[in-house]
Amino acid sequence: MTHTWLPPAEYIATLPRATAYACLYFTDTRGRPFQLRATQASELWQWPGGNMDPGETPWETALRECREETGMVFSGEPRLLGAHFTSDRGQDWPANHIGFIFDGGELTDEQIAGVVLDPAEHSAYRVRSLDEWEREMSPRGFRRLVAVDRARRAGTTIYLEAADAS
Repeated sequence: MTHTWLPPAEYIATLPRATAYACLYFTDTRGRPFQLRATQASELWQWPGGNMDPGETPWETALRECREETGMVFSGEPRLLGAHFTSDRGQDWPANHIGFIFDGGELTDEQIAGVVLDPAEHSAYRVRSLDEWEREMSPRGFRRLVAVDRARRAGTTIYLEAADAS
């Protein structure tokens, strides 16, 4: 096979498109996951996070989005819990989507009570046990929640694909 050198801009144009998001996974002090109820999203319940802005790192994105969506300023160290890949989803989202899920640690009752939501993005926040979340979430969203929670408890990092948990 013959390879022809292309200038970087031309070569990049031949590669698959992708967007990226980053978020923080929190629990309360009893280990129950904290999630936000989205006003407009395919997955109703989600973690504080969102799409990366130009020039941002995944960690910077997670911190910014957490602050914007909850009013919380997270000052912990970056600890990656998981990476999430969703392939091209057709006309509605003609690009791959890559996610970085960071460990936000435990929130105290006072921190949870101090959450200030952006009503344009989220209408509520909840802390629930996994059994309770299972009744409120889509099956794929719940599988992702369980996988991330399990990784956090085990001190490991996971890799998920859309078929696993998109």
